[in-house]
Amino acid sequence: MNKKINKSDILLMVVYFIVSFSLQGREYYKNDSMLREYLIDFPVDLITICGIIFLFVFWLIPKFVKEKKYVLFAFLGILILVVLTGIQNVVGFWTGDNDWSKFPKGLDFVIEMIDRGSLQTAFPFALLLTKKFYEGQNQLLKFEKQQKENELKLLRSQIDPHFLFNNLNTLDSLIDSDTQRAKEYINRLSLIYRYLIKTKDAEVMELSEEIQLAENYMFLIKTRFGNDYDFKIEKETTINDKFIPTGAIQALLENVVKHNKPSAGVSIKTVICVEENALKVSNTKSSIIPKNESFGIGIDNLKARYKLLSDKEVIIINTDKEFSVSIPVIKLIEDN
Repeated sequence: MNKKINKSDILLMVVYFIVSFSLQGREYYKNDSMLREYLIDFPVDLITICGIIFLFVFWLIPKFVKEKKYVLFAFLGILILVVLTGIQNVVGFWTGDNDWSKFPKGLDFVIEMIDRGSLQTAFPFALLLTKKFYEGQNQLLKFEKQQKENELKLLRSQIDPHFLFNNLNTLDSLIDSDTQRAKEYINRLSLIYRYLIKTKDAEVMELSEEIQLAENYMFLIKTRFGNDYDFKIEKETTINDKFIPTGAIQALLENVVKHNKPSAGVSIKTVICVEENALKVSNTKSSIIPKNESFGIGIDNLKARYKLLSDKEVIIINTDKEFSVSIPVIKLIEDN
């Protein structure tokens, strides 16, 4: 709860007291009250109620409830009610020319002051406390959102430097052997990096743009490894109005290359299938165990990003012959 008084707190109390004192003034008028009752009772009521509320909200609750000193909190709370409401009651008795013989004494005074103080402060106290609570909740949500954005940016930034190093090596060999293909390779590589720069702060991107990124990335792999890897894209549904985490397909393709090396001239076949509610990347498995070389942010990183973006989980199926990863499609506008 925010312990600072802000302008909206003051405005809320002003509106409350305008309404409250208007109703109270009507009752005073009906009872033919004296002028001094108007001039003295209202300011005293204002000071008393505000004093009780602000002592509870900005001192008692933050200090003693937070420290779990409940007995001391109850004692001080009752003391504040009795003292401040008692002063208010004494003033009210005097301004109204009441019979002092009827003024409560001893335990009756304490009980009546607790009762009166509780009744007259309950509603404005609840208003202010509720307002401060929701302000605190909004601040917490903003903090959690900012923290989530920071975590996502951190995960997105984990692109392996080997990616650039390996592509430069491939490009170096292409320049001498196939100039035309080298130009195409440079173009595709520049498109990938242009996309990475454009989406560096984006949590999700349209599936159509992610597939274009995947096509460029697959060209790099095919150029670098030849027929070792074979890729296919299947679209069982429209790709419009569908989103996935930025760079997700690239991460899954990197995983295919990282963990599968072709043997006996048999290529690793990979299928990217766009389904209604998911995108599935499946590949045949190699019997050759590759070296522990990192090609990207990896599946663990992708799963961590999904935990921050969606309540749906990444599904992984790993058999002797095939490995598949199914990632949920994120729809920013849900169907009715």
